[in-house]
Amino acid sequence: MTRDTVQLFFALLTMAALAATVGLITVRLAAGRSPRAAGVARGLAPFTNGIAAVIAATSMLGSLYFSEIADYLPCTLCWYQRIAMYSLAIILSIAAFRSDRAIRAYALPLGGIGASIALYHWLLERFPDLDAGACSVQVPCEFVWFERFGFVTLAFMALTGFVAIITLVTMPGPPAAIAVPSNPTNRQD
Repeated sequence: MTRDTVQLFFALLTMAALAATVGLITVRLAAGRSPRAAGVARGLAPFTNGIAAVIAATSMLGSLYFSEIADYLPCTLCWYQRIAMYSLAIILSIAAFRSDRAIRAYALPLGGIGASIALYHWLLERFPDLDAGACSVQVPCEFVWFERFGFVTLAFMALTGFVAIITLVTMPGPPAAIAVPSNPTNRQD
């Protein structure tokens, strides 16, 4: 496969993830008013950690492809985003394997920090004057290796991945079974 083909593939994955994230947010907002939306949210609940893990792992593999095979040099902000995404790939995979809904406490800070950095990076590509000194002259953060659909860059791909992960790990979990304790001494016959 050529670089252009891989760029297009990951740009299309980004657009699909963006559309799915908007759909999930819509379902979440409508779940309180719509039984159908609530049913969709409940139906997705067992799979959200796994989907988030796949997104993080795909983002990680994509970043490795672009730096190690396509030879795009990662800038300072790219490295910070990688720290967050690679960590998410590991902890979300473990959480998916263990069906651990408590992963929110770990995934949200990493996802939030990563999304903030990715948003700043994407804005910096658009408005280079926003640089607050985080970037180096050798590998400037405002350099755009490629752009698809007029706005999808590596930074936007990372931003979409982080937002998708945040959305998934904050989806309502399956309803907990309500245990009714039996108390044989307080019988009401």
